[in-house]
Amino acid sequence: MNTDTSTAQLVNQLSEQVSRLARDEIRLAVAELKDKGKHAGVGAGMFGAAGVFAWWGGLSIVAGLILLLALVVPPWAAAFIIAAALLLIAGVAALMGRSQVKQATPPVPRQAMDNVQEDIATIKERAHR
Repeated sequence: MNTDTSTAQLVNQLSEQVSRLARDEIRLAVAELKDKGKHAGVGAGMFGAAGVFAWWGGLSIVAGLILLLALVVPPWAAAFIIAAALLLIAGVAALMGRSQVKQATPPVPRQAMDNVQEDIATIKERAHR
């Protein structure tokens, strides 16, 4: 660097370099997020495909159970017995889900709000001393 460079010029150069650095960092962040978004999209698609194949596998198991039970009772009765068992499982899962949803509503962070109100009260009390 030239020793005759003024402070104003140095500040100007610093400003330009910081600005260029910030733009480069933003470009890098955008490229990184695009890459991660692409991977997330592919991963989500694979999870979706896995869900479809798992669903088909589950249906195959149900069909197998019906056919197995049909060796003991008429096929129509086997289908109704397996259907009743599945509906019973669905009902129990629905009740358990309902219980969980009730615990989550209203969606307000009650403990955090209570703590903040206590903190405000403490600060007000100490400010009046």
